[in-house]
Amino acid sequence: METIVKKLYEAMFLVDSTKAVEFDAIIKAIESILEKAKVEIVSIKKWDERKLAYKVKGAARGTYILVYFKADGSTIAQIERDVQLSENILRVLILTAEHMTQENVEKETPIAAVERQQQAAAKAAEEKAALRAEKAAQAEQAAKEAQEAAQEIKAEKENNENDDTDSNKKEEAESDEPKNSDQKDSDVVEEPPVEEENKEEEKE
Repeated sequence: METIVKKLYEAMFLVDSTKAVEFDAIIKAIESILEKAKVEIVSIKKWDERKLAYKVKGAARGTYILVYFKADGSTIAQIERDVQLSENILRVLILTAEHMTQENVEKETPIAAVERQQQAAAKAAEEKAALRAEKAAQAEQAAKEAQEAAQEIKAEKENNENDDTDSNKKEEAESDEPKNSDQKDSDVVEEPPVEEENKEEEKE
């Protein structure tokens, strides 16, 4: 029995970008073609989206799907024929990839790099906005605490002033009492005893 040797292949599928919006459906269409050829899919991912140099089957922009798979060389023609018959896939380019390492296969695609950068930028913007909001909240809290402290100081000052006023009034009241008493005593006119005057008159 002849042993079938499967080699590593790199396939670049081109699809209409307007149809690539339904990305899951496109992936299923590609997988269906490859499974029909009984290949072993190693990886499948979106590579990039670009304007085409010329229209292909009416499409002006194309989305590229990069696939690595292991297969018998005799199946390549079948895959290319099925792509030509597909309504979802514009064309495919298949090359041998025996020279490629696992690192090359797992290398980040251009569109993945852009998406990662966009996500990083969005995350940085969110963190910056959150930091600004936190600083604004802290400033608002500090202003509120300062206002409350100022109100407390003002209230304490007013209380102290009221206490000083009450104390002064009390001292003034206390200092006025003896003066009034002396004044009353000075206003009293002493009259001589009547009995002594009568006795003096009898002696005469």
